[in-house]
Amino acid sequence: MAPAFDLAVVGLGHAGAEAALAAARLGARVAAITQAPDRACLMSCNPSVGGPGKSQLVREIDALGGAMASAADETALQIRLLNRSKGPAGWATRLRVDRLAYARAMQRRLAEAPRVEVFAGEVSRLRSASGRVCGVELEGGARIDAAAVILTTGTFLAARMHVGRSQTAGGRLGDRSSEGLAAQLRALGVETGRFKTGTPPRLQGSSIDWLRCEEQASELDVAPLSMRSSLATFPVLPQRSTYVTRTNSYTHAAVTEAYRDSPLMTGAITGRGPRYCPSLEQKIMSYPERSGHIVYLEPDGLESDVVYAGGLSTSLPAEAQLRLLRTIQGLEHVEILQPGYAVEYDYVMPGQLNAWLELKSLGGLFFAGQLNGSSGYEEAAGQGLVAGVNAVRVARETTPWIPSRKESYLGVLCDDLVRYRFEEPYRILPARAEQRLGLREDNAALRMVSDAVALGLIEHAVADPILRLREKIAEKSNALTAAEIRWLQHPKRGIEEARCPQAPLEGMETALAQAIFRAIRYAPYEEQRQVAKDRMMAEAHLRIPEMIDLACVRGLSAEARDSLSKGRPRALSDAAALPGVTFEALSILAVYLRRLERLRIVSRGTAD
Repeated sequence: MAPAFDLAVVGLGHAGAEAALAAARLGARVAAITQAPDRACLMSCNPSVGGPGKSQLVREIDALGGAMASAADETALQIRLLNRSKGPAGWATRLRVDRLAYARAMQRRLAEAPRVEVFAGEVSRLRSASGRVCGVELEGGARIDAAAVILTTGTFLAARMHVGRSQTAGGRLGDRSSEGLAAQLRALGVETGRFKTGTPPRLQGSSIDWLRCEEQASELDVAPLSMRSSLATFPVLPQRSTYVTRTNSYTHAAVTEAYRDSPLMTGAITGRGPRYCPSLEQKIMSYPERSGHIVYLEPDGLESDVVYAGGLSTSLPAEAQLRLLRTIQGLEHVEILQPGYAVEYDYVMPGQLNAWLELKSLGGLFFAGQLNGSSGYEEAAGQGLVAGVNAVRVARETTPWIPSRKESYLGVLCDDLVRYRFEEPYRILPARAEQRLGLREDNAALRMVSDAVALGLIEHAVADPILRLREKIAEKSNALTAAEIRWLQHPKRGIEEARCPQAPLEGMETALAQAIFRAIRYAPYEEQRQVAKDRMMAEAHLRIPEMIDLACVRGLSAEARDSLSKGRPRALSDAAALPGVTFEALSILAVYLRRLERLRIVSRGTAD
């Protein structure tokens, strides 16, 4: 007898929502299970979507029919284009959204999706037979039969929340920890680790002196994230500015005084937190020479007096948080609506999943989101979509889909998470993508449309115009003469796209001309990068001296330096297998090793 559902999705955060919606688009019957349906897709931390690496990822999700981009466009309170001084490969759209409106927008999409049924409850255990999952059991004994299961438990697995010396069970304020499921995974032999994340205090907007802060207005010349959103009606909501202030020596003194009660100091927290989003106490203790750190005051929503204090993530005692906040300009009389807190949780160690996010030891069981050791809404949504597609394909005995690392940030994300052991929550970054010059925001739909059509994720009405544009780009590009290509690639042309370039593309529609111009302008850089990669591969044998001082290797990121120091690779080929050691880091290291080799040759020659 066939199971009642093709797929059970456990958890309805950003990963779970995209997994359920993707599976439904493929015709699957989906049981979506969450502790509180009215809190599905509620942003626990920063109420924003996009940023470097993340915006490219969101546009790829959108090109595959996902919901995150369109929901963000619909609920955006502030629009910004980051890295304007760089070329299009560096541009990154960031939308600050109305937190509650975004959650409602995603909940509406789930409610309207055919074949998706939302269940309120907590999964206590997985059910399996003959080496495969066959469903889940809820607290209270109710069973849901399914051909495949996706776990998207986020920060809820064996989770503990910390404020000062106080600890409570829970993966988010107001939500319970998932204990039974955590115990069963360990009993099944799934190796887990502990990570931590944090969130800043929420402030009362009416208690802030906004005139003493610097205003950062919305930028209205930025395109929507979703190709389905109308430029004519974007933004949909009235815009609200972000305000900027800074910590100071008095703030730092208040943090230092209270640090003895921090769970980071007492040892209550053992898991590593995100490198690229450290807590305020970590920043102050790690960089004592800095006189201040930026604080972003971001309104939570149009109908809310809640303000998110970006840059002030902390797990200090609540009374200490209030003291330090009142040392900051504009916050002298601030009131806290919710103190900041840290969450420590279980995640699944890499090496146990296939490239399509299925557990190797138990067929039909998939993992996505922060459970896989990532951080961020965008990374979770991307994994959810990949897991949703593959759960359906595996259940139907169809070849799993593995997004290409060369053609998408989705491929980089999934490949990194299943292969490498990162010592802190993983964040997608442009530096992690070897082909990032070609993986731009503007060409995400062009890159992903073939996969979207082949998988059946988008309708032909959406795909056909993109396919026609891709054909036009190829046709017009091939028709350009060598002289015209040289004209477009001349350094004086730059890689600036504020307006459509003139001859030899004059007369073409703007979108077509810009797409051709960008592809041609970046071609030499991509060729140089490939030459450098080929050379580096040929030098993979280069030995790394055991006593090499990595501090002397200029240009290495802190993450790459840490990974190399701990991994101590013997050759360049070994270094390439370490987490966080990007192509740029390998290139820098190769140049340094070649220089060392030349110096030794010169030295030996002189001695002889």
